[in-house]
Amino acid sequence: MADGELTSVAIDLPAMRVSYEQGALYESDLATTWAQQLQRWLDDARRAGVAEPNAMVLATANPDGVPSSRTVLAKGLDERGVVFFTNYTSTKSHDLMSTRYASATFPWYDLHRQATVRGTVEKVSPDETAKYWASRPRGSQLGAWASPQSSVVPGRQALDSALANIQRRFADTDVVPVPPHWGGWRIRPELVEFWQGRADRMHDRLRFKLIGDTWQIERVAP
Repeated sequence: MADGELTSVAIDLPAMRVSYEQGALYESDLATTWAQQLQRWLDDARRAGVAEPNAMVLATANPDGVPSSRTVLAKGLDERGVVFFTNYTSTKSHDLMSTRYASATFPWYDLHRQATVRGTVEKVSPDETAKYWASRPRGSQLGAWASPQSSVVPGRQALDSALANIQRRFADTDVVPVPPHWGGWRIRPELVEFWQGRADRMHDRLRFKLIGDTWQIERVAP
């Protein structure tokens, strides 16, 4: 058997193929702004029953250009950008603090759609963080205190012990405060692309591109 050869293949990857025929996207279909269009597609995904329609794959890179990606949840959307919250000591935050740039893609597979937001990043204000923090379940709040996100730990027991310690620490506290190491990031888009799958892989790709102070709409080849 040659090096790297598999003795059996459970899934025929080359044969896995879906024909995208659920819709089309024309310039006349777009909302006035990228934020309105993104909200429209988020609403479509929610109504269609897509699991976690606000999930987006966040891509970052460190100062050496080494990329990382992970799924996060969008928790804010307006004309300023798209917001998510995380630990400021995490790998993603270290990347963002170094490069101040990110890209995020919303993958709505069931609708044969995706939207990508790319641009500079900034930390949200403490007031914005506090407002969202207050809406989180208590368990999620305690988990944010307990987890040294992206740090190597000796095992699951270390995480469980850390959470138990935090639970005891705040046992008599009705309102759990925001950790000093936790908050929000906003992606301020320079480009937002809306992708609609089409038959024969001739997909529709329309994007809002910021040129100077003006947003322009472009169609790009699939």
